[in-house]
Amino acid sequence: MLVCAGVVWGKAETGRLHVWKAPEGVAMNDNFTVKVRQEGTKWLNVPSYLIKVDCVEGIRHQPLPSSMATFGFDGKVEVCVTYNKGEIHEARVRPLSRGVVPEIDGNTLTFTLDKPGNFSVEVNGDLFDNLHLFANPIETEVPDRNSDDVIWFGPGVHTFDTGSFRIPSGKTVYVAGGAVMMGQLVIDHAENVRLMGRGIVDHTVKAGIQISNSKNVYVEGLFATQCITGGSENVTIRNVKSVSYYGWGDGMNIFASRHVLFDGVFCRNSDDCTTVYGTRKGFNGASHDITMQHSVLWADVAHPIFIGIHGNTEKPEVLENLNYVDIDILDHKEMQLNYQGCMAINAGDNNLVRNVRFENIRIENFRQGQLLNLRIFYNEKYCTAPGRGIENVLFKDIDYTGDRAEISVIEGYNEERRIRNIRFKNLRVNGVVISDDMQGKPAWYHTGDMARIYVGPHVEGVTFEK
Repeated sequence: MLVCAGVVWGKAETGRLHVWKAPEGVAMNDNFTVKVRQEGTKWLNVPSYLIKVDCVEGIRHQPLPSSMATFGFDGKVEVCVTYNKGEIHEARVRPLSRGVVPEIDGNTLTFTLDKPGNFSVEVNGDLFDNLHLFANPIETEVPDRNSDDVIWFGPGVHTFDTGSFRIPSGKTVYVAGGAVMMGQLVIDHAENVRLMGRGIVDHTVKAGIQISNSKNVYVEGLFATQCITGGSENVTIRNVKSVSYYGWGDGMNIFASRHVLFDGVFCRNSDDCTTVYGTRKGFNGASHDITMQHSVLWADVAHPIFIGIHGNTEKPEVLENLNYVDIDILDHKEMQLNYQGCMAINAGDNNLVRNVRFENIRIENFRQGQLLNLRIFYNEKYCTAPGRGIENVLFKDIDYTGDRAEISVIEGYNEERRIRNIRFKNLRVNGVVISDDMQGKPAWYHTGDMARIYVGPHVEGVTFEK
């Protein structure tokens, strides 16, 4: 075992293990004690940071304390979590699709991970006082800290007089594990920028990572409240974790941007987890060629995935080529019937939304909302016109396990503003494949454990296939 500059390294014949010490003065949460080890190594303590999550009562946001721990490994790792508030009666590690089943002994649970991932460890059914456990891959591209093109933030607390740090063009910013940034990281009007590391943007910093009017941007590995992209192109956001607790705390917004990839991200947010809009908040133009893959979404309020409501009514825009692949949706909680949907496309502001793919998406038993919501949308609070249409949407290999979903909605606006060509292939609800030939009735007819999808007027070409 080696201790060096705030990082503890464990090395076994079967892999590597990195744990970073928490700097002094940063808020911690002692509800959980977290340890990790690999075969042939000692247990290493993993710091448990204090973060907040949003518990909404009515229309009021109520931030509640929660926990976050982060480490890195390859090979296999054994995780030991002690619940310091009392005995563990039940526990689960989500996403459930990873098949991680903990062993419980008194107030301690243990489990093994065979590959990195972003998890929620939940004890006695508590969704708020849980442990957000981020098991990162080992870093393979740590930059040279002595390079003129590298700005290096080592372990410790870093503050900025202006409340933010602006990253110039052509620079790589490295935020090491054990580093906590007490201000926003801003990439604005910049090109060829890399922001990397295993550090943390402090949870009190709203909109912790901002990318605006920039090109060729790569962001990887950090934790922050939000990661927002506007007016930008050729952006990759990989293994970034976003947890927010305040009103309008969207996780990973897209405004007027092109060629954006989210890969392996985690979002637990107090508003929409991820969105695609056109013109909005001073960013002008359409959005297209957006992909989110291998990711985990949890919406304490609003939608896990939301597309289409904002654009330029005077110069209508097209939002197109949007892909959501291999995603676990852990929760969806929205009381307002007009704003529900784990997968929601609400076309407003004369937007045309087309060529959207939802594939290999696993949806767990969310608290309140709809499985999907596709509408040509007009609400004077958010839009100046309804959308022009929604076309060519594929739902493939969608798996919902649960009993709380409201009736989903697919509905156009009028004869000129229609929804066309919506295809479901292998939609499974509680293990049952929904198809047009079920009992001789259309799939939207079925209730109970079936789809419960309402197909309204001004809609054409909706099919359900095995």
